[in-house]
Amino acid sequence: MQRKKHSAEFKAKVALEALKGDKTINEIAGEHQVHPNQVSNWKKEA
Repeated sequence: MQRKKHSAEFKAKVALEALKGDKTINEIAGEHQVHPNQVSNWKKEA
């Protein structure tokens, strides 16, 4: 199984969603089909 490569735009979109705080990290991760830890990492980077 190969790793997915996400575009910078996709990462930024997900990170901004996480920063807004309207939804939990788990909800956002589920919607975008990524691991919750990945969402947290992108949020820290933003």
